[in-house]
Amino acid sequence: MPSLRSRALSVALIAAGRRRRFASAEAVRSRVAQSARRPASHLPPRRLGRVAEVSRTFVGAWPVYDVSPRGTEPVAQVLYVHGGAYVGELVRPHWAMVRTLVTRARARVVVPAYILAPRGTADRTVPVAADLLSGLIASGGAGGTVLIGDSAGAGLALAAAQRLHERTGARPCRIVLISPWLDVTMSHPDQAGIEAADPVLALPGLREAGRLYAGTLAADDPRVSPLNGSFEGLAPLTVFSGTRDVLSTDSRELVRRARAAGVEVEFHEEAGLPHGYPLLPLPEGQAARDRIVELIRSAAEL
Repeated sequence: MPSLRSRALSVALIAAGRRRRFASAEAVRSRVAQSARRPASHLPPRRLGRVAEVSRTFVGAWPVYDVSPRGTEPVAQVLYVHGGAYVGELVRPHWAMVRTLVTRARARVVVPAYILAPRGTADRTVPVAADLLSGLIASGGAGGTVLIGDSAGAGLALAAAQRLHERTGARPCRIVLISPWLDVTMSHPDQAGIEAADPVLALPGLREAGRLYAGTLAADDPRVSPLNGSFEGLAPLTVFSGTRDVLSTDSRELVRRARAAGVEVEFHEEAGLPHGYPLLPLPEGQAARDRIVELIRSAAEL
């Protein structure tokens, strides 16, 4: 049973109208237009600099933040790819997760502020993410390299890992996917029933965001919807999902297909929890973050 705090949060999200952002294609287009007029900041919070060394470089047009523990050597490195339906920037919960990975796992965390849709489409974005992952793996550095993504960022992370492995055979130590969005067609027959209980996401807006990200590619192209890509030889997967998430069908299907391809999969599905719960200030979110920290520390020992 979900904790009292998680149940209260879901009620609050519904009352606050969080789903309105995805209630229609028009709502998403309006959000994109507003972002074009007044781009949101992706800068890390200043207080992160109290506990971490933060620097910024550019990979092509992408600002990429490099966040490392202050006063100590990192034991592993993480490529963290943020969510936001491909149309939203890094926000406070993403940076809170980065802080956790730096301070508790003592990891160096590389955070790309990738170009958002509709300017950033899958045909352009996935190759850059794959190159960034390749560079981290090739550099060695401390410990191993763990790839982490949440929501749309999990989709981009998985697509990048698939592309890199198919191209060179390289792979990170582990891939961690949080409430992953892996099929932008939103065509699973169970999603309509789950949508009614989802306090955050709605199908019409997600389909439009997926269309913008697909650009000239078909929505079911593996670069756009990596659920349709190859899982052969991928790194071990850890997947977190809540049942009050219309995207939970993607997680279940991912687990099925990856295991069928011989991939080691650790699956955490929490009953009654909303989209992105491991990023939220909930007891279940804390437990998920604890597990992610353990996985990064384990990677450092490989």
